[in-house]
Amino acid sequence: MLTERERQPDLIQELSSRFGADLLAEQPSGDGITTVWIGRDKATALLSHLKHEISQPFAMLYDLAGIDERARAHRDGQPPSDFTLAYHLTSYQRNQDIRIKVPLSEQDPSVPSITGIWPNANWYEREAWDMFGIEFKGHPNLQRILCPPTWEGHALRKDHPARATEMEPYSLDQDKTEFEQEALRFRPEQWGMKRESEENQFMFLNLGPNHPSVHGVFRIALQLDGEEIVDAVPDIGYHHRASEKMAERQSWHTYIPYTDRVDYLGGVMNNFPYVMAVEKLAGIEVPERAKVIRIMMAELYRVASHLVFYGTFAQDVGQLSPIFYMFIDREKLFEIIEAVTGARMHGGWFRIGGVAQDLPRGWDTMIREFLDYMPARLKEYDKMVMENSILKRRTQGIGSYTTAEAMDWGVTGPGLRATGFAWDYRKNRPYSGYENFEFDVPTGNRGDCYDRCAVRVEEIRQSLRIIDQCLRNMPGGPYKAEHRLTTPPPKERTLHDIETLIQHFVNVSWGPVIPAGEACTPVEATKGLNSYYLISDGGTMSYRTRIRTPSFPHLQMIPLISRGLYVADLIAIIASIDFVMADVDR
Repeated sequence: MLTERERQPDLIQELSSRFGADLLAEQPSGDGITTVWIGRDKATALLSHLKHEISQPFAMLYDLAGIDERARAHRDGQPPSDFTLAYHLTSYQRNQDIRIKVPLSEQDPSVPSITGIWPNANWYEREAWDMFGIEFKGHPNLQRILCPPTWEGHALRKDHPARATEMEPYSLDQDKTEFEQEALRFRPEQWGMKRESEENQFMFLNLGPNHPSVHGVFRIALQLDGEEIVDAVPDIGYHHRASEKMAERQSWHTYIPYTDRVDYLGGVMNNFPYVMAVEKLAGIEVPERAKVIRIMMAELYRVASHLVFYGTFAQDVGQLSPIFYMFIDREKLFEIIEAVTGARMHGGWFRIGGVAQDLPRGWDTMIREFLDYMPARLKEYDKMVMENSILKRRTQGIGSYTTAEAMDWGVTGPGLRATGFAWDYRKNRPYSGYENFEFDVPTGNRGDCYDRCAVRVEEIRQSLRIIDQCLRNMPGGPYKAEHRLTTPPPKERTLHDIETLIQHFVNVSWGPVIPAGEACTPVEATKGLNSYYLISDGGTMSYRTRIRTPSFPHLQMIPLISRGLYVADLIAIIASIDFVMADVDR
């Protein structure tokens, strides 16, 4: 498969001819993504050029992440930097990504905001400020986003404690209680909302953070003129569990179960990008059988996740029955998943170099029975939900956006394809052997709530096609790579002699030593593109783990697609986005 550089070898030449000496360095990376460094004074010009001026532009800001470089040992060929900003851009026309890095000093960690170039930079910049203390000059509302407003310090800096035992015991006296309560007071002006217009006063409504329709601990501050939405400002961070920080104190191997809890409906789909990124850094080639097993299990979880979406979507717009039928089908899936992995929602079953065990006896019978059973159920659901006239009136034409708007806001997956743009990572940049499978890429044409549902419904059928091909063409061979960094080693090598037992103990407890480098590996997850950007400093733990989740940018788009509608329409919009808060807050 072609690397990023092989797809577009002239990108560096294009940039050099325009920016010349302003480019500080070109950095090789384990993922093959073109990576260049530029000073902060020229960063905005370069980023604007990549979006607006270059041929086949980079339309999407895919991710923006900070890095605390102060404790890093292996930085060969990189400019001096205390803190680094990494901008990850995507060009769909080129089918290529580029990573722009900006070095910053500890004395002045600031850079101009790029919210005027990409509107979805708003939350990403707030997160970098919250986690690293990097200031974005010109940002419209630079305040904490994942941590509470009274939080002290910046959690992803290397000098910030990683465990509660490294801090003073928490206490809450009367003065502190009053201070914390005052910080929670709702002031519309802080959210960019006015209390009144020339004609009347606005009403403010808190939707959440504990309300069934917001699918988790998620809050939306609504500014209302009667029932009409004047503004809807999302408020996240109630589910923040420091997943990226925890990665810095877990071995490469023992962090795998943590990934399951990010998109907790996606199961091993969360393991997928993480282990592939580690494998890229380690130079591990995964056997064909393990690749196909991974695809089959990922698609089973895609069906399970989409069934939850399908049922709750219908429920949120007023249909109660479908969710009970769909959860019965999901339970049948979990019986298969449990037979294979030993777990249900959180399989944690992928391993560095392959999977945990080979498929159990009788797996093919269970899969075949489900494949024979499910198509008729989907036809019933079409009549029950998709052809329901009330549901259509509640969702068609509601919460619409265009392909260009989706790219501006970082929307990926079914939400992007619902606008009519047929782009699927499994097709356009196949990984783990997806190029060997036949399936279609469903699209919509309106980009509204109804189309976002319709795309996912058809994706269930396409996942069943892929699973059927896995069943009919499962290759033989090992389920894990024969590589010294594969973790843990194959079981038959574990108890052979004392040396193999020691290797197993060291690899599981301390973890393998992964060569220094950087790699980012996205996958077409249940809700959009999910990726892990890993930095190894040549040790047994990650130096920096950046989790790019699809739900984070998707929720940021809510104000744009809900203004001028009614509260009932907002509920349909929230349902159609398909998110879980752990995927947002991490």
